[in-house]
Amino acid sequence: MAIRLTTAAAAGLLLAFAIPASAQDVSGTWLRDSGASKVRFSKCGDAMCGTISWLKEANGPAKVGQRIFYDMKPAGAGKWNGSAFNPEDGKTYSGTMSLAGDTLTTAGCVFGGMICRSVKWSRSN
Repeated sequence: MAIRLTTAAAAGLLLAFAIPASAQDVSGTWLRDSGASKVRFSKCGDAMCGTISWLKEANGPAKVGQRIFYDMKPAGAGKWNGSAFNPEDGKTYSGTMSLAGDTLTTAGCVFGGMICRSVKWSRSN
């Protein structure tokens, strides 16, 4: 009986750890809070990258297929650090991402993270 209880407890712990891991998956398509664009995140080597997959206005500086998040590597639970490209000014910034449920917050920072501009995204299918 003790062996069954131990096996059941171990299985429960494995399930408990498996659920948060999938909840922290940033892969997929995300809609910007302004509704102006969608970005698809996928693996690129040992990191995550984000590419514009849809634009409300196609006449601006951003282009569908343009990679705007580079080398986003895990930096803790639901957090990534890498680079973020801003098509509006043509500059690349130090980038961060944090995931909380179905809300992704991305930020581009300068001066070692002292000044950041963030954007919120929601999952889009």
